[in-house]
Amino acid sequence: MQKVSQLYEGKAKKVYSTEDPEVYIVSYKDDATAFNGLKKGTIAGKGVVNNRMSNFMFKLLEKQGVPTHYIEELNDRETAVKKVTIVPLEVIVRNTAAGSFSKRLGVEEGKPLLTPVLEFCYKDDALGDPLVNDYHILALGIATREELDTIAAMTFQVNQVMLDFFRSVGVDLIDFKIEFGKTSDGQIILADEISPDTCRFWDVNTHEKLDKDRFRRDLGGVEDAYAEMMRRIGLA
Repeated sequence: MQKVSQLYEGKAKKVYSTEDPEVYIVSYKDDATAFNGLKKGTIAGKGVVNNRMSNFMFKLLEKQGVPTHYIEELNDRETAVKKVTIVPLEVIVRNTAAGSFSKRLGVEEGKPLLTPVLEFCYKDDALGDPLVNDYHILALGIATREELDTIAAMTFQVNQVMLDFFRSVGVDLIDFKIEFGKTSDGQIILADEISPDTCRFWDVNTHEKLDKDRFRRDLGGVEDAYAEMMRRIGLA
């Protein structure tokens, strides 16, 4: 599988076309951003962790019946994926109060939620990825009712699989962001990544943060936290 031309460069990844029009190559970078790009830096080795961990999680989810864009890991930083058109929504699940949820609603960080909370944000950096609900999404034609129902059902399935898996390796899945794409035949599948960049991971016993919050909040030990998550899931 060979890269033909660069199609896109985002904050964390580059996407390339290949000789197959239905296959892209995703290349993960070490660049780190927070607060919609206002804070920038580098986390050494992050691209390797995010690539390999995402692929591990996609394969785990595929076994549980969740369709994903994953095709093949090419090397430590690059993966072949199915070509999709990304649905411009950040799909967020919260199992425990943290981050913007705590600030927005005045809920103490670390408070377990009685049920998982599903949130949608409209993907637009210039607007700050604003929170939207079903009515906004339908009114703006971002997704159809059927597509939104499919996304919600798949997201709750992803949440349950990941909650169980991470708990088995001593990690609480506090919250996470995922994205979905549409294949050329219109199928909705899981895309983007699942990594310490897009999830909040806390140690079950100590509540130590093992994710990008260490970068966001200048807690130090960022590379160590990413490496620890690789170790927990058996990739290091």
